Amino acid sequence: MDLAAQAIRLTRLRESAEPEVAGLLALMLLHHARRDARRDRDGALVTLDEQDRSRGHTDEIAEGVRILQQALAANRRGEYQLQAAIAALHDDAPTAAETDWAQILEWYDELVALTDNPIARLSRAVALAHVLGPDAALAELETLEPLVGERHRYFAVRAYLLERVGDRAGAAEHYAAAAQRATNIPERDHLTRRAAVLRHEAREG
Repeated sequence: MDLAAQAIRLTRLRESAEPEVAGLLALMLLHHARRDARRDRDGALVTLDEQDRSRGHTDEIAEGVRILQQALAANRRGEYQLQAAIAALHDDAPTAAETDWAQILEWYDELVALTDNPIARLSRAVALAHVLGPDAALAELETLEPLVGERHRYFAVRAYLLERVGDRAGAAEHYAAAAQRATNIPERDHLTRRAAVLRHEAREG
């Protein structure tokens, strides 16, 4: 049994009426449901927008959504419930193009208001790009640089947004900076490959 499955099993054993305990269980189920889609046949990381949604475990998605709905019905929102609501919308989308980014942005607004977590604000910037465009998200990112400017996640998000506005050279530079700071090997390899592809595309013009 993998560590995530073990954590889900242990959380089930701590069945509770507390909405945040249920929210945590729902969050774990909804993330675990995508485990087979996160890597390709060679073990390389597959980003969320490129994952094959048909490889999701529908039993875990259904259970996670049911538990989440029960938790939200208590009307005592917490961080885990909000993160689970975002994960549920990703799992529910048949394809990346059909993702309900407007609703995801609303959940991120609530999450940021609740926690003021700078990493949540970084993720919110990605949702903002899908709703209002990458320029709006880049402007938002400027306000976050003093808080998270040395984290690999900041450089990765900035690279993604620069790629979306067509700045391949700038995106490559930031993907490379993100790779230098990443500690997870598959993620670092993915960021390094993305930087190399965009450098090549920038040179080819």
